[in-house]
Amino acid sequence: MSSIRLTQAKTMRGEVLVPGDKSISHRALMFSALADGTSEIRGLLRAADPFSTLSCLRQLGVEIVDDGTVLTVHGKGRDGFSRPSSALNAGNSGTTIRLLSGILAGQPFASTITGDEYLVRRPMKRIIDPLRLMGANVEGAADQKPPLAFHPAERLSGITYSLPVPSAQVKSAVLLAGLFAQGSTEVIETIPSRDHTERMLHLPIEHRDGKTTIRSSRDHAVQPCSYEVPGDPSSAAFFIVAGLIVKDSEILVRNVGLNPSRRGFLDLLRRMGGSIRLQNERVAGGEPLADVLVKHSALRNPGNVPAEIIPNIIDEIPILSVAAAFGEGEWVLHHAEELRHKECDRVTAMSRTLRAMGVVVDEYPDGFGFVPRTAPHGGAFVTMSDHRIAMASAVAAIASLGESTIDNSECVDISYPNFWETLSSLIAN
Repeated sequence: MSSIRLTQAKTMRGEVLVPGDKSISHRALMFSALADGTSEIRGLLRAADPFSTLSCLRQLGVEIVDDGTVLTVHGKGRDGFSRPSSALNAGNSGTTIRLLSGILAGQPFASTITGDEYLVRRPMKRIIDPLRLMGANVEGAADQKPPLAFHPAERLSGITYSLPVPSAQVKSAVLLAGLFAQGSTEVIETIPSRDHTERMLHLPIEHRDGKTTIRSSRDHAVQPCSYEVPGDPSSAAFFIVAGLIVKDSEILVRNVGLNPSRRGFLDLLRRMGGSIRLQNERVAGGEPLADVLVKHSALRNPGNVPAEIIPNIIDEIPILSVAAAFGEGEWVLHHAEELRHKECDRVTAMSRTLRAMGVVVDEYPDGFGFVPRTAPHGGAFVTMSDHRIAMASAVAAIASLGESTIDNSECVDISYPNFWETLSSLIAN
């Protein structure tokens, strides 16, 4: 594992075309495999996490042809998957293991899915519990962590499940299992989470009395599609924040997906005074997108981050926290317990990152808070092998006084293999 050294950038200028959306890439692969017929996927994120999903699907007998630009997926339908000859390996991808679990729960054969040394530390109880309520025969290792072993269930039955914690991954696992179940499955949200699954599968949705109910059933047809994957807003967020906090900067980030359940970080940065302008707004593949122009801005922190937006900014919290370190006023984050169950414990990881910049941080069970007192300085940043912590640290480094080091720089390959080259191309010293 290699480290990288960075110094403060005088300014940043240029254009960025970020890789394809990670969440949509995973789902496009899985939903194409579930369809009866052939689908095409353009703009897939070519990074470790989606490739883990692709590899697992091939082990399940799905033919996927990749010509370097377009992936052609020959769908097997719900009943056409084959028993894998060995354990499925989700790598470092929580999306892969959690969403595929919904599919594996409904198969007539036994299977096991595991992951790398970091994924096997992540809790799976939140998907195991509802899948068992549906009749799934699934067992986890110690503390209900991977590997997960699935055995054929006598049958799956639809359930009505109120999400105890907003989570698009848990919601998606239950809805996917519902495609194999007798009767209707309903997932009820009181706080909205990312809606890519229901949007891409065209699932019935009802909004009533402040709640959202999404339904799936075995009668719902999964159609082959031609998918156009927009640019990943979570990847775009790093360059958007860099443009806001590095002096005299102006950056245009092209082709950014702006699904309403993903743009919360932009709305928060605007509320903080960020100069952010949308250009060329359009819709592709059912997903809204635009080019985002950002300029250096004086930021004012929001005080308490509103609880209702946390599910929709959960992946951007590391880089939003860096933005807040360069702002004025208090930043207080609560209701973000989900951060402790990501690729690493991101509450602890970001508290350490901010302290390395000279910020005095109070860590809470469900978040952290601080008030910037002095100009952040460079430091020794520890990524905990988490791609988002590494990229957030990089943005902090180029905006801070002095020199910084970032360990395990290659962990960004999970979602953004060309991140370091792109960052370097924008720095105008």
